[in-house]
Amino acid sequence: MQINADLRQPALVDSAALDWIASPMAGVERRMLERDGGEVARATSLVRYAPGSAFSPHRHDEGEEFLVLDGVFSDETGDFPRGHYVRNPPGSRHTPSSAPGATILVKLRQMPPEEAAPVRIDTTDPGLWRERAPGWSEALLFSAPWEQVDMIRLAAGIESAEQAYPRGVEIFVVEGSIARDGATLGAGTWLRLPAGSRLALASADGALLYRKSGHLPAAA
Repeated sequence: MQINADLRQPALVDSAALDWIASPMAGVERRMLERDGGEVARATSLVRYAPGSAFSPHRHDEGEEFLVLDGVFSDETGDFPRGHYVRNPPGSRHTPSSAPGATILVKLRQMPPEEAAPVRIDTTDPGLWRERAPGWSEALLFSAPWEQVDMIRLAAGIESAEQAYPRGVEIFVVEGSIARDGATLGAGTWLRLPAGSRLALASADGALLYRKSGHLPAAA
């Protein structure tokens, strides 16, 4: 299966317009944003756990990254409420579940073998955030030679200058909305821009964003 699989092409998906697709495990559904492969695939998805649902034990040969958007996600390492950011490095194993239900933004099979340490961050911790400019705050979640991940909080009415992304960028709108090319990108929208792109961020009503940059292949 291939969905937005060419990483050298831009992609824009309003996840709220997608159907939830059942996974192999009862009570676990997905909205697929990008995918390259079958059931084991390089993928970016929203995954929804019904209350009391669980996934069978499994291994992440090329790693897993996720942000809890709603509810509480659990595994052997703890319970992760809304706003928690988790990285499970290549070779890690776990048994996911959710007692109250949960929705997560998850990226699979996108880590290099050099990544070895797990990451567990509560992005709602005020001490994590730094003001970059009036109305613009950032929380750094992960930084390595192969990528950087952060959260951005924009106040209402903010508009930034264009920023260059030599190795590409992904944005997921967690809350609020941003504007791009005259369109409003609301909560649940995922945007991927390839290497060499530029992006300005503007929000009329304020927004909370997940951003990953520096990880996409150079233009051919």
